[in-house]
Amino acid sequence: MTKENKLEIGFFQKYLTLWVAICMVAGVLIGKFTPQIPDFFSKFEYANVSIPTAILIWVMIYPMMMKVDFKSVQHVGKNPKGLYVTWVVNWLIKPFTMFAISSFFFYVVFKGLIPAELGKEYLAGAVLLGAAPCTAMVFVWSQLTKGNPAYTIVQVATNDLIILIAFVPIVKFLLGVSNVEVPWDTLILSVVLFVVVPLTLGILTRMFVTKKRGLEFFEKQFLPRFDHATIVGLLLMLVLLFSFQGETILNNPLHILLIAVPLTIQTGFIFFLAYTIARVLKLPHNIAAPAGMIGASNFFELSVAVAIALFGMDSPAALATVVGVLTEVPIMLILVKIANKTTNWFPAK
Repeated sequence: MTKENKLEIGFFQKYLTLWVAICMVAGVLIGKFTPQIPDFFSKFEYANVSIPTAILIWVMIYPMMMKVDFKSVQHVGKNPKGLYVTWVVNWLIKPFTMFAISSFFFYVVFKGLIPAELGKEYLAGAVLLGAAPCTAMVFVWSQLTKGNPAYTIVQVATNDLIILIAFVPIVKFLLGVSNVEVPWDTLILSVVLFVVVPLTLGILTRMFVTKKRGLEFFEKQFLPRFDHATIVGLLLMLVLLFSFQGETILNNPLHILLIAVPLTIQTGFIFFLAYTIARVLKLPHNIAAPAGMIGASNFFELSVAVAIALFGMDSPAALATVVGVLTEVPIMLILVKIANKTTNWFPAK
């Protein structure tokens, strides 16, 4: 990775796996030695949704939604092949390969290590990850691979809109196949709370500030004020989450590694699938790389939020989604290096 590229990924993002590991240890210790803390926060709940968790998730997601210029959607007709790759891989392939790969490992390969009932909940968490393609970090991965920034915005914007329509039925279907019953109303409420609300606030904030102070002020001065909000919100939420997960982790420490195996394989598979399709279609590298990255990485903030809403803070499903956070950054940085070393696979323009 060049010196220029190293400057493009923030300190917190670059070492996100380390921060997640620290939060895991801190949360487990809190749950073990001061259980009154998670007990206190568990009291603040409405319609199976943890209020403290919802607040922290809004802190995470709201700044992301402000970054997306939804006016870019009007340009979807320009060079649509890259968008077709993104849409097909993310919504017609990715959720189902995540289900298939995770089922194979949890029910077959790790059958003697993970009880069937626990494997079913881990699978539910994996499904939630697979049904939510990346929204925020893909901008980082796109920068690191010298992706076309305008095209990346269109890819992210259209994915955010598709989430509103496709996420709930895909999750409902795959969890149903997994014999995990989840109520429609809880799923829909989760999407409203953790996508529609921050999405609407982000769009309105962008429109208001841009109208009052201009686009340059919004992008150069206003947005940077929120740079650390997403990471801080994520880390605080993880400490809280792991404080509820302490007993599960202490009883099954190997399970963190076991959950990471299918998630890692899925990430690599989806990247190379999208990347290869883009190569076959002779797309330029600055479109092909983001197309691979957006499907390989996950909207883990939404996945964690929905897992907590559906199954609870102390659920194995929520733990599985957090393992996705733990593994994503190092895997994606490896894929970034691969993408940067294979620019010659694609046309110069």
